[in-house]
Amino acid sequence: MESEHKSIRFTKMHGAGNDYIYINGFECEVENSEELSVRISDRHFGVGSDGLVIILPSDVADFRMRMFNADGSEAEMCGNASRCIGKYVFEKGLTTKHEVTLETLAGIKVLKLNVCDGRVESVTVDMGAPELEAKNVPAVSKNGASKIAELETINGKEFEITAIGMGNPHAVVFSADLSDETVLGWGPQLEVAPIFPKKANIEFAEVVEPGRIRMRVWERGSGETLACGTGACATLVAAVTLGLSPRKSDIELLGGTLTVEWREEDNHVYLTGPAEFVADGVFYW
Repeated sequence: MESEHKSIRFTKMHGAGNDYIYINGFECEVENSEELSVRISDRHFGVGSDGLVIILPSDVADFRMRMFNADGSEAEMCGNASRCIGKYVFEKGLTTKHEVTLETLAGIKVLKLNVCDGRVESVTVDMGAPELEAKNVPAVSKNGASKIAELETINGKEFEITAIGMGNPHAVVFSADLSDETVLGWGPQLEVAPIFPKKANIEFAEVVEPGRIRMRVWERGSGETLACGTGACATLVAAVTLGLSPRKSDIELLGGTLTVEWREEDNHVYLTGPAEFVADGVFYW
């Protein structure tokens, strides 16, 4: 006799094409989160997503998130997922607040919900201060303090890498070449390079003009995604640090455009962008 399947209710959402499966942890307890993320994220045998996000109660904030990449590894946080949580908790009736706090493994984030006629049209996330000290990204730097436009040879190819921490590790490479050959060929090799002790999200970016940056991203544990909120923030910080961009810029990704501002007055990075529902359903596994 075939064994009985477990089932769990889910909502699929995306922020600029960066799609995750969301589970309401107020209503159910999730077992084997890592295995569930792998199975539900599969685009052929599951629902299909860049990973799994569980929305939970918190003792220190309005809500808490746990997020897992498509390979089952747990990540510190995600900007796009944070925005989607803001829309979820408001439109699903878990809160009436227009500003909510969210506990993540990268600290507590503040979500400002831009509401019109009862719908959340966009969300601005206070992503906190960026980390530029290499050891805290973490990344291995030749000069010891930072890793800004540092030359590294990876498998025989030289890259100019800027390492930025946004609660998770990022490596930004500025180049006019955002081709599949570069992103899909070198992204996975840079992700696991020895200079990144906890691996890294890899951003390939081109400054098109002041206030406008194109970017593709190879995400740690998920591969190329259509957008990455923390990656967009890291890219803007890297561009400002290198004198390539003003402190506010539109970041154009494959799935849409995010607006990022690195404010001088508080040193915090603010991420603004859309969040959209895709589907509700039941997953059997």
